[in-house]
Amino acid sequence: MDTMVGGTIGIDPTALGVLMPMHIVISAEGEIASVGTTIARLRLGRPLLHSQFRERFELRKPHTSISLGDLRRLTGQRLHLRLRESPFTAFRGTCVELATGQGLLFNLSFGIGLAEAVRSHGLTAADFAPTDLAIEFLYLKEAKAAVMSEIVALNGRLRVARQRAEAQALTDPLTGLHNRRALDMELQRSVAGVLRGGPGFALMQIDLDFFKVVNDTKGHAAGDHVLTVAAERLRKVFRSQDFIARVGGDEFVILLPGLTEPADLRRVARRLIRNIEQPIEWQGEACRISGSIGITMSSLYASPDPDRMLSDADAALYEAKRSGRGCYRVHSEKTAASART
Repeated sequence: MDTMVGGTIGIDPTALGVLMPMHIVISAEGEIASVGTTIARLRLGRPLLHSQFRERFELRKPHTSISLGDLRRLTGQRLHLRLRESPFTAFRGTCVELATGQGLLFNLSFGIGLAEAVRSHGLTAADFAPTDLAIEFLYLKEAKAAVMSEIVALNGRLRVARQRAEAQALTDPLTGLHNRRALDMELQRSVAGVLRGGPGFALMQIDLDFFKVVNDTKGHAAGDHVLTVAAERLRKVFRSQDFIARVGGDEFVILLPGLTEPADLRRVARRLIRNIEQPIEWQGEACRISGSIGITMSSLYASPDPDRMLSDADAALYEAKRSGRGCYRVHSEKTAASART
């Protein structure tokens, strides 16, 4: 630091650096004659010392030229300055005139750009005066950022936990299929869509034939294995958009959006029965089951009703069982009457 500065204002240059590490002194010729230790640490392309103040800084507020005469008239006022070159750091500050003919003394701060300036120039607590609240501000900012980060992370964990809990509440734990509650919600949405003029859908109700025999003769573990394999076979037969639910011990309901042609549904039902009837191995033995299927379609109703459709699919399923099992029946008034007898 230029010792002339300390002598001019009656303060030792080192002491001035401690009190005002962000000061700048410009000579009567407008040259930067001295800078504080923090200003000297700024990561600039070339040092500030001995360069012309007006070439290195622009005065952004108040709007006036940056000649020495104009700056003298601004002594004591709040000034907004900015470097003319990268990284274009902004400053807040004020200036006072030194002894006649000795120039001006500026005391600067980073203002609201403090955090960015600290990052840009690699500054630390040692670069600020002990009485400067800048470090306290940074600590508060960092603490707030840490708290906000933890809140965001916590909210994320809570959201994931809620989604997982909601999924578990709508999932059959054994097979991983949807459960009855999920089916009721999806059926309500599908019916509401049809009533608004949306696409129709079909319902298939499936009951595993001879499952009770497997469960009674080979045990519940074998029964659970058969149910798990049957669920996988359902997934392979149906489309990704089809809604598959396990609604009872060996009962399943499938909602098939957009599929209302009886011929298509019969083809799917036949394929499903063939897949279900494939032997399932359990501890070296073959478990043999089949499937009875009842089918109904939203297009059969002037105003589809979820309970009515489930009841009619069940009636068609009952008719399939009465017909010898391992087959399917499509709902009609005839199957409904037969189920009631």
